[in-house]
Amino acid sequence: MTGKRPGPRLPAEQLAIAWQSASLLLDYPDEELAFRLDLIQRLSGQLPFPVGEPLRRTVARLGAIALPLAQREYVECFDSRRRTNLYLTYFAHGDTRRRGVALLRFKQTYLRSGYVLDDTELPDHLCVVLEYAATVDQRLGWRLLLDHRAGLELLRLALADADSPWLGAVEAVTGTLPPLVGDELTAVRRLAAEGPPREEVGLTPYAVPPMPGARR
Repeated sequence: MTGKRPGPRLPAEQLAIAWQSASLLLDYPDEELAFRLDLIQRLSGQLPFPVGEPLRRTVARLGAIALPLAQREYVECFDSRRRTNLYLTYFAHGDTRRRGVALLRFKQTYLRSGYVLDDTELPDHLCVVLEYAATVDQRLGWRLLLDHRAGLELLRLALADADSPWLGAVEAVTGTLPPLVGDELTAVRRLAAEGPPREEVGLTPYAVPPMPGARR
């Protein structure tokens, strides 16, 4: 994308609520899920309809199924499908050597804000990125999301095709971002047609599984 990038349209407080809520919804469902759903339902009322309504849809769908079923569906959705994984660099680079460089850039961005990840977590996991953007550095978090706008859009489209309960959480994130234009639209069309690259190589210094999995 060329030219100056647009800034956020929502105030900082609403961005923080939207991104943190989406991060909680997209994390692996555990025994605290019911509490998180209640919290997000209440906080979503502070957001404009195009952002709050998708969050409430995901809250309603997850609240309507038993926790063991939610856990099974989560694993099936995010652990076994190339187009519905939560690792942002995977969409652009797949399991190629270039992905290692992209992961390093994420980590360097976090370090600029004094944010140090646990060694067990990859820095491009969408839940990690959203939490960082919501609670640590909105400006740099915004840039990371825009850098991977095409991947986010492919994830949204793939979740829609699968009628996934988690679709609304991703729709809320993309709802905080500018509309797709120019090179971004081209990138989305290419990703939709081809999918992530398939070449598999070592990704030192990160140990990356062949198929992206859930943060747990």
